[in-house]
Amino acid sequence: MSQSYLPGQPHQLPRHHTQLANYQGVHVLFQLHEGVATISLNRPERKNPLSFESYAELRDLFRAMCYADDVHAVVITGAGNNFCSGGDVHEIIGPLTHLDMPGLLAFTRMTGDVIKAMRACPQPIIAAVDGICAGAGALLSLASDLRYGTERSKTYFLFNKVGLAGCDMGACALLPRVIGQGRASELLYTGRGLPGAEAERWGFFNRLCTPEEVLAQAQAMAHELAQGPTFANGMTKKMLQQEWNMGVDEAIEAEAQAQAICMMTNDFHRAYHAFVAKQTPVFEGD
Repeated sequence: MSQSYLPGQPHQLPRHHTQLANYQGVHVLFQLHEGVATISLNRPERKNPLSFESYAELRDLFRAMCYADDVHAVVITGAGNNFCSGGDVHEIIGPLTHLDMPGLLAFTRMTGDVIKAMRACPQPIIAAVDGICAGAGALLSLASDLRYGTERSKTYFLFNKVGLAGCDMGACALLPRVIGQGRASELLYTGRGLPGAEAERWGFFNRLCTPEEVLAQAQAMAHELAQGPTFANGMTKKMLQQEWNMGVDEAIEAEAQAQAICMMTNDFHRAYHAFVAKQTPVFEGD
């Protein structure tokens, strides 16, 4: 959706927004319901591995979220009984052994761009994880804002098992911030599996669900967030991301500016008037 620019009326500058309601996934499934987008990795017969094409589609889809005014929260999951087994051994790992250094670097930068796009999109992302969650799949879960798992889920940062460093797609930056440096070091050095119950104790999973309910509970939380002050939620996500690289004084100043911006929103005024009237505010994201 866009608006034409009228000179002298800056409030009508083009918004450059779009809508994803009619988006048809090519290498992933995409559904949008009441502001909640559900992205499903859909190769259940092989535990939902990623291909070059699905990496690229996820990157482009999450980039598009920045401009999608009909998407307010996102759930990412896997079809069948597994989340994602990582990069496809035959379609990715094999071909990588034949690439030169520029080709390899182009690939690793492209996979990292998926994580950058997930962290940059303003919508909260909830991963609904069941079964195997390995390699690049573990990073898709890690890059989400919330993670719901099951007792039978098992998360593997298994890069060292194939002779690679654990520093893949931002793992060495993201994982210590979620579960702590020591625990992250253990997983990245050993590649051992992290069972669901242990993942919850360590803070990797926000909640454990039954396999039958994990997607529904993730979507329920997404709907709750989608009905909240979505502009403010986007600001919270941005500050959580940016403040990793700030000192305390810088962070306090950045939050002062961010909160002042949020105080200019209609949602802030709606909340005030609803409170005075002893009503529940209805947020509209503006």
